[in-house]
Amino acid sequence: MAISSITSAQFQQEVLNSPIPVLVEFYATWCGPCKIMAPVLDEIAQAVAGKAKVVKIDVDQEQKIAGRYRVMSIPTMFVFKEGAVTAQWRGVQSKETLIQALTA
Repeated sequence: MAISSITSAQFQQEVLNSPIPVLVEFYATWCGPCKIMAPVLDEIAQAVAGKAKVVKIDVDQEQKIAGRYRVMSIPTMFVFKEGAVTAQWRGVQSKETLIQALTA
């Protein structure tokens, strides 16, 4: 399953109303650590396909939603299950850590 870039307008449907867990990465195109995370997130999306999904939100384009979740540094990642945040990280994380939180 491919990673989707979503907007604030899509957030409710794609994340909060999702029937499966969602890993959300807040990122920016100029962010070095975000570029490091990109292939890791691709691997995660493939590993959890059908059981969970991965989406990205560009903080430069979607400042309102980033502010709502108090994103102060990037990358910041959240796991949402049934519309609620169940895990959160800042900075580069391992594939194993993120998959464990998504599938627990």
